[in-house]
Amino acid sequence: MSATNEHYPVILNGKPLEQGELANLAFAGFAHFTALQVRQRAIKGWDLHLARLQQASRALFQQTLSDEYLSAALCAAINSGPAAQSLTATLFVDQGEFSGHSANALPSLLIRASEPRDGPPRPLRLAAFEYQRPLAHIKHVGEIGKTYYLHQAIQRGFDDALFITPTGDVSESSIWNLAFWDGDSVIWPKAPMLTGTMMGIVTRQLKRLGISQRTEVIPINQLGSYCGAAVMNSWTAGIEVAAIEETRFAHSDQLVALLQQAYQAEPNSRLIESIGRSSNAELA
Repeated sequence: MSATNEHYPVILNGKPLEQGELANLAFAGFAHFTALQVRQRAIKGWDLHLARLQQASRALFQQTLSDEYLSAALCAAINSGPAAQSLTATLFVDQGEFSGHSANALPSLLIRASEPRDGPPRPLRLAAFEYQRPLAHIKHVGEIGKTYYLHQAIQRGFDDALFITPTGDVSESSIWNLAFWDGDSVIWPKAPMLTGTMMGIVTRQLKRLGISQRTEVIPINQLGSYCGAAVMNSWTAGIEVAAIEETRFAHSDQLVALLQQAYQAEPNSRLIESIGRSSNAELA
């Protein structure tokens, strides 16, 4: 979508801020975040986003904000912006990087909004690189490797980067989870990686729809045994992968259709509208 003149707010601890350098500072250093898509002032999978924020806060800061506070803050952000927008909720501690102060501190919450995103419009070609994100199970900031290898992939004539473990097994892509298709089942890589909220939504809805799925080790040199591949993140439940290195996939469109079907089966969440009326919820 093209940029508009809509006002997308930045909210720190419940107080609106002017767009500027402060919004970017929270995305460097020792912090974690989740990214959401808002459509008609509704979201999908808020329980998964909330669990991600709470688990990461406990791991990094040993303290968490209350569920009620996080929900109310998100609701305030949704209601103060356009009906369709992208939100990024980041939890950080002042002077948290290179400091023991962040080892046991209540984090601050920054919510940044921008125009809605739907992902790239065409199939992707992925280049493979041996790379393991640190603390792969946490969606944290300051990951220079993801952008570095994206640049390397583009320089090689590909669209994005795919990561493999030191033993040659597929894990994830730069900002994407990966799914594969063998003609009967959806296959998820078994490797250290971030379990995305979109992946969580799709997984539980595939199960509800009775569509076969499994998790297995996927060696990079055995990709030819799959007929389809796709990537997903908060933007979209599925973008076709046309090729990974020299391996091409003829039926990625079938896989994407299943993934999109699963995503559409996930109900929209408007529970936060009622929670949001308690906008003065205290930190806990």
